[in-house]
Amino acid sequence: MASRSDTKTRILDAAEKLFAERGFSETSLRLITSKAEVNLASVNYHFGSKKELIRAVLARYLDAFMPAATAQINGLNAASAPATLEQILSSLVKPLLDLNELRTDGTTIFLQLLGRGYIESQGHLRWFITTHYGAHLETFVRAVSASAPHIPPAEMFWRLHFTLGTIVFAMASADALNDIAAAEFGEHNDIEAVIRKVIPYMAAGVSVPIVSQ
Repeated sequence: MASRSDTKTRILDAAEKLFAERGFSETSLRLITSKAEVNLASVNYHFGSKKELIRAVLARYLDAFMPAATAQINGLNAASAPATLEQILSSLVKPLLDLNELRTDGTTIFLQLLGRGYIESQGHLRWFITTHYGAHLETFVRAVSASAPHIPPAEMFWRLHFTLGTIVFAMASADALNDIAAAEFGEHNDIEAVIRKVIPYMAAGVSVPIVSQ
């Protein structure tokens, strides 16, 4: 039993690193089995398909992040004063950083994996996330909408996706941006600093009033 568990973990560990670095489409099962030092039959036995493996890789993070994020937002909702959009986004920082305790560099890997799913249009991931974590997503969207009631639902849809795109770019370029900031401005940022830098920008973009044309 322990051997089967170890094999499954090795496959997941190898797959997440390759998916984050190369993308889902460009990572073959053969490459994963080579890195994990297992045979293809082991992948089929534990996961059944590449799609199921992709979902399992993300589930390790989402199972930890989603409930923690919901708890943070519910804590804000329990306060007497309505939460601002910046407060809502800031409340997600701790659940994100706690992923580093789940896996080494877990925060960065998780955001890179989300970015890969976003860029590569992995439709099955949208189904998987909305099906298994829909209640958590609704809690977030309701909180954001309540903080910016002047933004219609259709416009909020676009702005939240623009926000996700901002996160994807920031994380994909984090190393290069940090090197530039260090060389030109003497700044030395870690992953938390980068996340906190982008929050005011995203909050302002999501809540800016619509200009009539």
